[in-house]
Amino acid sequence: MGTTFSPGQTAMPTLGDHAGGRVTRRPGLLSLIRRQRLAVTGLLLVGIFAVVAIAGPMVAPHGPTEQFSRDRLQGPSAAYPFGTDEFGRDILSRLLHGARISFQVGLIAVGLAGTLGVVLGMIAGYRGGWLDSILTLLMDVIFAFPAILLAIAIITMLGNSLANVMVAIAVVYTPTFMRVVRGATLSVRHMAYVEAAVATGLPTTRILARHVFPNITAPLIVHASLNFAFAVLAEASLAFLGLGNKPPSPSWGSMVSSSYGFLQLAPWAAIFPGTAIALTVLGFNLLGDGLRDALDPRLRR
Repeated sequence: MGTTFSPGQTAMPTLGDHAGGRVTRRPGLLSLIRRQRLAVTGLLLVGIFAVVAIAGPMVAPHGPTEQFSRDRLQGPSAAYPFGTDEFGRDILSRLLHGARISFQVGLIAVGLAGTLGVVLGMIAGYRGGWLDSILTLLMDVIFAFPAILLAIAIITMLGNSLANVMVAIAVVYTPTFMRVVRGATLSVRHMAYVEAAVATGLPTTRILARHVFPNITAPLIVHASLNFAFAVLAEASLAFLGLGNKPPSPSWGSMVSSSYGFLQLAPWAAIFPGTAIALTVLGFNLLGDGLRDALDPRLRR
């Protein structure tokens, strides 16, 4: 006998209604990413960067400041796969140690910017009114300054150190996080589940943590991935200008800067760190684009 329904009752599909009773599952995030070749390439590049940042200093053939005076400006060879710089330091070893610094700056700077941007964005988007106007205006003022110039100004006030570089990059990119989170919060604050939570008398902090934040994580993940690339590039740019990690500690940006005077004599001293920066930024950009396509239901096929 077939199943009967009373008037007004809607038949809801069950897990066994598809494919002859077989359970169908929604594809996971990794499955969605695997369908996109560029996203897989980005994930591979990011994975290599993370592994190098974590394990690179342990497998580096030489110390980052170890000098071999007789082998200055040597080209790539079996002894020095990426050649040496003007002080006879192994470029491969310095690249491996510098990866950890870039990874650390990106992780901490994006973490700080994301945390502050999420808090301010959810408050502005959920509360609205004069508080939203003030916070939005403050972020617009920060966003009006060129990113590098604002970072230089902050480092000048706080002092030239790697920690202050992280703070400066975090301040520079907080407005972008705030804008993304505010827009996403505005789109969900009038949803039925949020209004139901308000009607039951739940405190605002619990509503934001339990009902708003979990539903805005998709654009936040994409934005964090893209901003990680920007943070790595910003740290390299500041190091190129002599700000942040102080010599002789390795930094990809400072390695490019120090090789500027002898590009024709030893181009490898700039090519390898420059390529490392480019591939890392490219990897995060490709991964961010892939995450955007995977998390947006309108772009799924």
